[in-house]
Amino acid sequence: MDVISGIFSAFGLSASAGLNAYIPLLVVAVVSRFTNLMQLEAPWDTLTNGWIIGLLVLLSMVEFFADKIPAINHVNDAIQTFVRPTAGAVAFASSANVVTAINPILSLALGLLIAGGVHAAKSGAMRPAVTATTGGVGNIAVSILEDIVSAVISILAILIPIFVGILLVMVISWLIWIIWRRENRLQRQRTPSQ
Repeated sequence: MDVISGIFSAFGLSASAGLNAYIPLLVVAVVSRFTNLMQLEAPWDTLTNGWIIGLLVLLSMVEFFADKIPAINHVNDAIQTFVRPTAGAVAFASSANVVTAINPILSLALGLLIAGGVHAAKSGAMRPAVTATTGGVGNIAVSILEDIVSAVISILAILIPIFVGILLVMVISWLIWIIWRRENRLQRQRTPSQ
C-alpha cells in the first residue's frame, strides 16, 4: 500500500502546486522536518533546511497578497505560469521517493504536467470566467478559496493519500460525464428534427 499511497500523495501535492506554488512545498518541508510522516531523500531533503522553510513562508506570503490585488494578480499569474509547474515537479518528485521504481525524470515530468494542467485550467478558464461574471470583484474570494484548497489538499495528500485517489477518480469521472454530455448535445443539434 506504500507505493499506492506515495503515488496518490505525489499527485495531490503536485495538483495543489497548480493552485499555489509554495503551499505544498511548505507543507512537505514542515511535515518532513518536524514529524516522521514523511522522510525526504537527497536532494529533496534540502527543503527541510530552516532557511528554505523561511524562504517558502516569505514566498507564500508574497504570492498570497499579490494574488489579491487587481492588476498585480494578472502579472502574478503570468510569473506563476513558470513557477507553479516547477513547484509541482519538485513536490511530485520529493514525495514520490517511496516509489523507488519511478525514474526521477518521469517524476519531475508528471509533476510538471499535473501542476501545469491545474494552473492552465485555473488561469486560462476559471479566473477569466470569474473576472468576466463579477467584474473582478470575485477574484479575491476565489483566490482565498484556491489557497485554502491548496493547503487542504496538500495536508490530506500526506495524511490521507487515498482521499486524493478517490478525489482524482471523482474529478476524472465528472470530466468524462461533461464531455459525454456535450457530445450528446452537439449530436442532437446536428441531427435534424423530424
